[in-house]
Amino acid sequence: MRPQDVVVLLKIATLKDQNWFGKDLATALFISSSEVSESLNRSAFAGLLDADKRKLMKQTFLEFLEHGFKYVFPLKPGPIVRGMPTAHSAPPLNKLIQSQEIYVWPDALGEHRGQAIEPLHPGVIKAAKLDSELYELLSLIDALRIGRTREQQIAMQELKNRLGYSNEKKN
Repeated sequence: MRPQDVVVLLKIATLKDQNWFGKDLATALFISSSEVSESLNRSAFAGLLDADKRKLMKQTFLEFLEHGFKYVFPLKPGPIVRGMPTAHSAPPLNKLIQSQEIYVWPDALGEHRGQAIEPLHPGVIKAAKLDSELYELLSLIDALRIGRTREQQIAMQELKNRLGYSNEKKN
């Protein structure tokens, strides 16, 4: 798995049942078409997409996010920089969690100052500016990477709600 694989899977989740092409994902995520193709292959091999590489396996993906994500893609906050809020500093968690700590993806055009959080892929900031639903999902997974236990639990519940997870055994 590579960091952009998670970004691609989150974008697929925002599309719900819409038809999509790899080139559409590439354009929307500011990732090359070949990177998207390789990402889809890795995700299918890992069981996060079905064999046709079209359907997100929600239960498996959520299990990965909950139990392995922060270990596979660990994160340490950097220096104070200008940027775009993420983790509990961004929607939807900023409405649920109050904190003095502000985390941002470094962005020279950002309107907020906070500790730098390295985005999963360089194209994340541009993609998030164009897609608020994707932005919220990316912020939630950053909360899994950097948040305390309570923040991680709230973020995980929000992810389950947004990805349409049910306790049934099907994906």
